[in-house]
Amino acid sequence: MNTLEFIKKEFSGWGKWERILFPIGILIIIIVSFVMKDSKVALVSAVCGISYSILAGKGKISCYLFGLSGTFCYSYISFKNALYGNLALYVLYYFPMQVLGIFKWKKHLKKDVQEIVKTKLSNKERFVYLIFAVILSLITYFVLKYLGDLSPLIDSITSVFSVIGLILTVKRCIEQWYVWFVVNALSTVMWVEAYLNGSNCFATILMWAVYCVLSVYFLYTWNKEIKNSDILK
Repeated sequence: MNTLEFIKKEFSGWGKWERILFPIGILIIIIVSFVMKDSKVALVSAVCGISYSILAGKGKISCYLFGLSGTFCYSYISFKNALYGNLALYVLYYFPMQVLGIFKWKKHLKKDVQEIVKTKLSNKERFVYLIFAVILSLITYFVLKYLGDLSPLIDSITSVFSVIGLILTVKRCIEQWYVWFVVNALSTVMWVEAYLNGSNCFATILMWAVYCVLSVYFLYTWNKEIKNSDILK
């Protein structure tokens, strides 16, 4: 497949309103960021992050190109704001996992619209992931508190849940959207606190707020697709 064919298939399978609302959402964040005189790194991180989330929600493998770019930017602003849990998460985990995701998703693409085949976990698997998340969040909280993290509780939960969320993303599981909603909501609170403490990161707040909306939307669309797929089996 040549580059032109790849791009054409990446734009297939989009609904009418998705083609309109998604670009408008990104444009609004860019405009607000300039009006608020936000950090340019935060703006690039927000645009890449939202583009990644939208494309991942659509099951498009090109999401990882934006994900890798956004990882570098978000790592930088996490370091500048002393959010060491998020920094370690993005540098040591997000980067290699997104590279892995490219190869994993490539094996499970629908040929017609070049989107991944969606899956779901069993009840037993959901329970195991939940217990793992709670225990690891507690351990991470005490470590970050010892290191002087500015927001150890939220940072620990978002870091651990992000680890699990990305695993579920690579596995193409619908449960990722429940996890991402928790991460996105808490991250919005965390960055509001950073902004109130003088950080120039308004675009980052908008990014996480938009993520919240997208996680709910894609939970709905993935659930609908999986149900239709089960009916056809």
